[in-house]
Amino acid sequence: MSYQRSFVMVKPGIFRRKIVGEIISRMEKKRLDILAMKMIKISPKLAQHHYHEHVDKSFFKNLLSYICSGEVLVMVVGGENAITQIRSLCGATKVEDAAAGSIRGDYAVSTTENVIHASDSPESAMREIDLFFRKEEIFAYNMDISQ
Repeated sequence: MSYQRSFVMVKPGIFRRKIVGEIISRMEKKRLDILAMKMIKISPKLAQHHYHEHVDKSFFKNLLSYICSGEVLVMVVGGENAITQIRSLCGATKVEDAAAGSIRGDYAVSTTENVIHASDSPESAMREIDLFFRKEEIFAYNMDISQ
């Protein structure tokens, strides 16, 4: 096993339903480390950079509209095999394929508005983290609970 960092974005639908804490709690219960977190409103330009691989797809315009429609929570999450663990917690991207018990299976109502994004590879994680965070905004996880 190896310690990895991943990028996670909780999308506007979760904020509207007031269940952001539930998503964070699921990650913490899996013993994943929250290394950075901030609430932002994504500009169309940043959204285009983030989702550049989908630019030629039919859903791109709707995806940008949704992701820019409200606040999102962006996070750097770390842990042993974090990318695989987080992707498993999120569930399948297509809502109809997302298992009950996964974040998308429990909360997503459409594939375009699938409530959460998580990096799919170490390369994507690095690129996405660099898009949303400066190095000084990311902290090492401190297991000392006496502080």
